Amino acid sequence: MNALHYIGFDVHKKTISYCAKTAAGQIVAESKLSARREELRQWAQTQQTPWHGAMEATLFSAWIYDTLKPFAAQLNMAHPARMKAISAGKKKSDRIDARTIADLLRCNLLPICYVLPPELRDLRRLLRYRQLMVQESVRMQNKIAGLLMESGTPFVKQKLHGKKYFAQLVKSLQEVPASVKDLLQMSRGAMEMFESTQKRLVQRLLAEPQLSARIERLASIDGVGPITALTWALEVADPHRFSSADHAMSYCGLTSAMHESAGKEQRGPISKQRNAWLQTALIEAAKLAPRWNPQLAAVHARELKRGNPNRATLAVARKLVAYLMAVDKSGRPFQLRLSPPTPAAAVAG
Repeated sequence: MNALHYIGFDVHKKTISYCAKTAAGQIVAESKLSARREELRQWAQTQQTPWHGAMEATLFSAWIYDTLKPFAAQLNMAHPARMKAISAGKKKSDRIDARTIADLLRCNLLPICYVLPPELRDLRRLLRYRQLMVQESVRMQNKIAGLLMESGTPFVKQKLHGKKYFAQLVKSLQEVPASVKDLLQMSRGAMEMFESTQKRLVQRLLAEPQLSARIERLASIDGVGPITALTWALEVADPHRFSSADHAMSYCGLTSAMHESAGKEQRGPISKQRNAWLQTALIEAAKLAPRWNPQLAAVHARELKRGNPNRATLAVARKLVAYLMAVDKSGRPFQLRLSPPTPAAAVAG
């Protein structure tokens, strides 16, 4: 029976350095490959010994992972923030990094991170692009307001981006340079283009057969809209990868950093190690959800009594995560769990 090889890949835009080691740590082969699918497949097909591989998660890792996975007995992606063995070294090179990844893999010390299936990854790319369109639309709205203020033109803020009001406003402009009018029209056209693009992306995602039933279940929670449900489904992918709601809250960036030493524990601000896309969506949802959900409204009111509105919003966001986890793991629409009646109430009834 052939021995198993452990291969570490240090991936870059144009090249991939690799190092293959035995279980005892002996180097079998190491070299560089061009970052091209054809060359990677040719190299993988020449491997005569079964191998386990690993690479650090970077911008270039996803397509390399997908290309090599069919040829590997096992292929893992390493969490970049936890790869201290690479970043802490005094000497650092592509060859040394590949060797280090191979050592972490064969010693079972590699900090593995979750890799989304390719089909969900493609849909997530669409959702994140939609967020870019929203940001650009807001930039154009701010630019329109800035141009009007710069030229000394009064306007009604609440109506400014309405199509009819904007058209009338532009027609009524007086003593305003022609360049300002042109820029207003261009900004308005760009804003409408960005808005229509983001709406088309949302419609496309909501129409996906593999997402529609899941989004419907998640949206059964009062206060959870389609964007929040889509963000949760495509950023989390598999809810069972979280052992508890607290684990999911930490992943979403809704818990504070903790430093403990010599028996002394110190809590810091919200941790920067989080999924920023989920954090943003949940915080925005938590600001509006209490209007539609009495249970979340009660959570918000209870925390607000302590005098910090930001902490009240965070408490609502954490409760939303608990609700989303429960619905997603059970595969059933949301149902509020009512506490059983007390014995005295049962007798009185």
